[in-house]
Parts: sequence; structure tokens; C-alpha cells
Amino acid sequence: MSRWSRHRIRRLVSVLTIVVSLTALSGISPAGATTNTASLGNVTATLTYQTTYPIAGNIGVPEARNSILTIKRAGHLVYRGAVDSPMCGRLCWPQAAYGSGKSDPLRVVRLQAGSPDVLLGLYSGGAHCCFVDQVFAPSSAGFYSKTEIDLGDPGANLQALPGSPYAQLVTADDSFAYAFTDFAASGLPIKIERLEGHHFVDVTRLHPALIRKDASQWLAAFYAQKSSKYQDSVGVIAAWTADEYLLGRSAAAITFLHQQALAGHLNSLLNPSLKSTAFVTALERFLTQRGY
Repeated sequence: MSRWSRHRIRRLVSVLTIVVSLTALSGISPAGATTNTASLGNVTATLTYQTTYPIAGNIGVPEARNSILTIKRAGHLVYRGAVDSPMCGRLCWPQAAYGSGKSDPLRVVRLQAGSPDVLLGLYSGGAHCCFVDQVFAPSSAGFYSKTEIDLGDPGANLQALPGSPYAQLVTADDSFAYAFTDFAASGLPIKIERLEGHHFVDVTRLHPALIRKDASQWLAAFYAQKSSKYQDSVGVIAAWTADEYLLGRSAAAITFLHQQALAGHLNSLLNPSLKSTAFVTALERFLTQRGY
């Protein structure tokens, strides 16, 4: 199966997983309380929330209310607060980002030097939006403060990568969704985020082996579309081009795109005018604006 096909299936599975997980909770009483606990070293985090349903216009689907996160270090309370996010206010659903390998939304992990950090996964609701990770890390005063990253639809894998003993977020650039074609046919190039203090830093370029792997998968998807005469190829080749830019091969990538444009292989079903060399020009402008 091509990367392009797996890409569409993965998105469908992501949505279905969320629907199933929420539906499974429909048997919980309106005042039912859920508790998640995670520990590492001397740090223990506890998440409590109430499950209520139905939501108006969305009968049968529960929602989380009154979510509270507490963090203790060596038995001492260092954080307590209501869970909220600009993405979904105080109705964010605790949900591990897709691909994290765990269903539990709460983890205590080492993302940087010092005391373990607390990682809380949230979901805002909607078919294509949005996973949010919140990290609670020690501040200079000894208490914990929150850093949030919007992961969009892709979610993230939490991985230890070469060059660092600490876990990093391996995700994808969600800004490519809908940029040149519909959501299902859009390719999202790899993106890697590392926590530094109380903010995330894009360190994708530090991992060329992962970029090359990602690029080869998108290029294989493009060739599969060509061979099947699929008339919506601009999404996956845009992701490949972004990877090539990250690898410092922008000139060769643009030359390849112009060759494909002349051969009639660059087309968009969503926006028929965005094809051939017009697509190449739009993509170059988009990549520049996105810092590629």
C-alpha cells in the first residue's frame, strides 16, 4: 500500500478512534468521575474530570467538564489548576495525540534536563481538529508552569531521537492541509518539536535521516498517483518539496516540479486553476512564507 493511501487511512482511523473512545464512555453516569494518574521519579500527576452527555445537537457523545490537574513532587503540591486551552476553553477532551502509542492522556516524561515534565494530551473536537499537548515543567520558583503546542490534525509521536537523551514530538506541518487541494489529498511534511525551557523549538532540520525517509514516502505516493492517472497530485508533491527544502535541495526540487508541470502531472481537483507552473509558483511562495 502506498504512503498516500496509508496517509488517508491513518486520518480515517484517527477520527474513528476518537469516536469509539467517546462512545464507549456513554455508559458513564452524568456525574461520573474519571481519574488518570502518572508518575516518574518523585513526580506524580493526577487528572480528574467529569463526563457528561449529551451535547446539544450531538446526542450520545459525552464531554469532559470540571477537569483538574494536580502535580506533586516528593509529596508536595507544586501545581493545581483547571484544564483549559484557547482551542476549546474548558471543554477540551483529555485524549492522547494520535500515534502516541498510549491511550492515557496523562504522562510524566523527561523532555529536557531537570525534574520530569508532565505531558497532558487534549482534543478539541471536530473531524479534522485538533490535538493539543500541554507540558507542565518546573519553573525557577520550584512550581510548575504550562506550555502549550497546537498539533492540529496530525497529533504527534513522543520519541527519543539521536543526539538527545530526551523525548521529542515527531509530528507533521498541519499548515499544508487544504493549502493546495482537499484535506484527504493533502500531504503533511514531517515536523519535529523539542521543548527548551518553557517553549517548543522546531528542530526538524537536525534530523536529516527522518526527513529523507519522509520525502521518499511522499515521492513514492506521487509516482503511484501518476501511474494510476489520479488527477489530484499537488498535495503529496508539496509535502515532498518541503522535505527537500529542509534538506537544502530546493533548486533540484523546483527543477523536478517544472519537469512534472510540463508533462501535465501537477493537478488539483479542489482548485483546477492551481496546476502546472501556477502550482509551482504558489508552492514556492508558500514555502518561503512558512520558513522553509
